[in-house]
Amino acid sequence: MSDKQHHPIKKIVIIGPESTGKSTLCEQLAAHYQTKWCPEYAREYLLQHGTDYSYEDLLTIAKGQLQLEDDYTAKTESKHQFLFIDTDMYVMKVWCEVVFGKCHPFVLQQIINRKYDLYLLCNTDLPWVKDELREYPDLVFRQKLFKIYKDLLVNQSVPWQIISGKSEERLQNAIRAVEEFYPVKN
Repeated sequence: MSDKQHHPIKKIVIIGPESTGKSTLCEQLAAHYQTKWCPEYAREYLLQHGTDYSYEDLLTIAKGQLQLEDDYTAKTESKHQFLFIDTDMYVMKVWCEVVFGKCHPFVLQQIINRKYDLYLLCNTDLPWVKDELREYPDLVFRQKLFKIYKDLLVNQSVPWQIISGKSEERLQNAIRAVEEFYPVKN
């Protein structure tokens, strides 16, 4: 039985290369719709364990992300129409393949099993912001990653939209994208 039958909320996933404003957008969208957003488990994990991660660590991170998502899904009351999710198994797949040249079967299976309602793909039009966890400042490489994400989304059935623009404009574009697919009931 899918979680959709228990929960009328729409799960909207924000994905894209690092430093494209995913967390900020999740936070802003959750505030706009007065609902919750699920953070990226990897940030917490890497801050705790350091950035010298292994292929096995990525499996631990993937499982942690799914557990966090399930916790937030359970906590999101049905009066809220949306849950915004920062990162999913597509991000884990790309991360595994780019860094280690292979992907955990568990991650691939979760991509098949998990159901989402909309993907928002963040464009690389924001300046790269350095922080202790980010690895890829090169714009050409970030654009290559963006194309990988775009190709993944093209080849699956969930609706998706590219989100571009600076700060407020980016948020407004994301709100428009959400409401194009799921007009808000008052």
